[in-house]
Amino acid sequence: MKGDRVEIVVDAGDTTRTYEVIATRAGRRVETAVRRGVVEVSEVTRSGTVVRTARFMATRVLALVEQPIPRDDEQAG
Repeated sequence: MKGDRVEIVVDAGDTTRTYEVIATRAGRRVETAVRRGVVEVSEVTRSGTVVRTARFMATRVLALVEQPIPRDDEQAG
């Protein structure tokens, strides 16, 4: 699933900051979880091994946008 991407917009006091977590290789995916006041966005391999993780305080997150890449079979239909 190369191309799966999550954008996170965070309140940084007087401004906002945007972060992206992108599946960097084929077969990887990006998973999102909200636990105990923390938003966690992780890049995960096919076998479930976490490659990297970004963590943000849930009270500071303004927007969380998941953007899967369009697949070839979806474009043809």
